[in-house]
Amino acid sequence: MRAKTLLLVTMALALAGCMGSRTHDLLNRTAIEAPASEIAAAHEVFVATTRKRAAKEPRQVFDGERSLTTSYARVDMTVPKLHQAGRIERAAGAAPNDPAKHFAAARVAYYRDAQVFAKAVGADVARRGGRVLVFVHGFNNGFDDGVYRVTQIVHDTNYPGTPVLFSWASAGATTGYIYDKESANAARDDLEATLKMLARTRAKSIDIIAHSMGTWVTMEALRQLAIEGDRDLSGKLGNVVLASPDIDVDVFKKQMLRYGKPDRPFTVLLSGDDRALRLSSLISGDKPRVGDYGDAADLAGYGVTVADLSQTKGGDRLNHTKFANNPFLVQLLGERLNMPAGLASDQIEAKPIDTLGQGIGKTVGSVAEIIVTTPFKVLTIATGG
Repeated sequence: MRAKTLLLVTMALALAGCMGSRTHDLLNRTAIEAPASEIAAAHEVFVATTRKRAAKEPRQVFDGERSLTTSYARVDMTVPKLHQAGRIERAAGAAPNDPAKHFAAARVAYYRDAQVFAKAVGADVARRGGRVLVFVHGFNNGFDDGVYRVTQIVHDTNYPGTPVLFSWASAGATTGYIYDKESANAARDDLEATLKMLARTRAKSIDIIAHSMGTWVTMEALRQLAIEGDRDLSGKLGNVVLASPDIDVDVFKKQMLRYGKPDRPFTVLLSGDDRALRLSSLISGDKPRVGDYGDAADLAGYGVTVADLSQTKGGDRLNHTKFANNPFLVQLLGERLNMPAGLASDQIEAKPIDTLGQGIGKTVGSVAEIIVTTPFKVLTIATGG
């Protein structure tokens, strides 16, 4: 027990060392202009959040306090031309973000209620062709972290549709694991309501990417939809991607049994070297988490596709965000998200993603393989050399 406690403290310090110098201001104190030639793209990110408006630090926009109601906003983001795939370029510490060098929020608009928000989102969905991407962030995320991440994912994957961030009330602190877990529990109904709202727009397909503890919120919302008899959002549910799921394996199995065998592509991304999930496992009584589970075939038996990323490199030292910060994996994610909406899970072959350029592997840093386990077979995908 003493050794486990020491390991827990060590890993907590590692987490703090990785994230502790970050501030959570999204807006600059004063605007910084940048020439249009220095901007790669602008993205409008729609937001549904269970966070409270930031009163003490208004530049955070929304803070880590829980709200009993859902608030709605839109953040206009820019990405610098010097951006590299898989990275989120942001200023160090409390320094302002320069749009020529960093991801930057140009403007925030607030919507007074769900009806006005739905109208705005619906107009954007219709203009972009009918696809929506909902991103649900994980543990230890400030509001800014979620905005930056969904912007990076949409930009790097060339996602053609409307991005929607569902931001639940994470404390944005390494010591807030229990608080975050309870906040995730409290946000289940709000995510369910948000998904139903999006399904009532002109959306043809609603894709979901959830990360870490955000996968718990997502699975609970999907489970609730299944109990109500509308697990596929009236036929509009598209791809579901659970990245590094911070969910007890037994709980996940029960959730999948209640949800049923997916009719649409449902992918779990795991990695045996995920250090953040080792910490979560220790906090949870040494129970395995889905995100670092060693038996992909066991999970695939519940109708999901499992991609084991253990041999690929991550861009963070905890190996917890490989799906978004590894350039090759971001391209694979883009391939999946850009497939025609509405395909059934058994209509999508994993093999075509092996056709990506072999040179991409060099940007990853080493030759590696991704093991993809489906309910039907096991595939090995080389990432280059």
